[in-house]
Amino acid sequence: MVFNPSYFSLYGTGELRNRVRVLEGFLEPCLLCPRGCRAHRLKGGIGYCGAGPELMVSSAFPHFGEEPPLVGHHGSGTIFLTHCNLRCVFCQNYDISHLGKGDPVTPSEMARVMIRLQEMGCHNINFVTPTHYAPQIAASLLKAVEMGLRIPIVYNCSGYESLEVIRLLEGIIDIYMPDAKYMDESVSKRFSNAPDYPEVLKGVLKEMHRQVGDLSINSEGMAERGLLIRHLVMPGGTASSEEVFKFIAQEVSASSYVNIMDQYRPEYRAREYPEINRRIIHKEYLEVIQVARRFRLYRGF
Repeated sequence: MVFNPSYFSLYGTGELRNRVRVLEGFLEPCLLCPRGCRAHRLKGGIGYCGAGPELMVSSAFPHFGEEPPLVGHHGSGTIFLTHCNLRCVFCQNYDISHLGKGDPVTPSEMARVMIRLQEMGCHNINFVTPTHYAPQIAASLLKAVEMGLRIPIVYNCSGYESLEVIRLLEGIIDIYMPDAKYMDESVSKRFSNAPDYPEVLKGVLKEMHRQVGDLSINSEGMAERGLLIRHLVMPGGTASSEEVFKFIAQEVSASSYVNIMDQYRPEYRAREYPEINRRIIHKEYLEVIQVARRFRLYRGF
């Protein structure tokens, strides 16, 4: 059976073009994320995220370090976008997300990048930290479809999203890949300056799952549609893993694909915070795996 990405139908009805116009309205002033910083980005202002009016790209290449259902034989067509609306003190990609390492691209240029990755055999287009660029991404996709794009779009985000914007992305995004960082308000305030992160995340995960369901994998082992959740294990239980898994299992789906990640390292400003100024030990990781199993989660680890 031939796979048709969800955005292909929206393009055919003209709805994709309408969504681009609506999303662009969130840029002036900027209301693209829960911070609602109202920066006048189209007039040269800079948002809390560090972004201005232009789409900024750090790199684009076939990535073989992502989850197996995204990578396959030819890699995930990963596009690292510059800046971030969450800006965690322990950011693992701080040179891109905090320091702004990247170059501006137009929607037409981005469309050509997407087509090039497809031509290289990539199984999907994987936008990393797309939240603050949702309108520009949608505009780029509009052009890319006209140029022949036919592979799934992955929305690889922090989980700190505007529910209104996520609803506008329905039918545009095939695979949502949010982080589920933590469920403790004091922790999200301390490390991400976002005390509302847990409540925002809960609504976002449920809406994403409503749109795309559990991760669907084809006969070749490739993800085509659905929700893929990432959870980074942090030192000393900082990531409140038990509460994260409890919510996913009971409020989203026990069949959720959850990648439990063990690669935490004290980057960026983590050394200023004693409780996260070390790598995790293997025992901590194994304990978190057991917690996930206790809640009957079984996919992705």
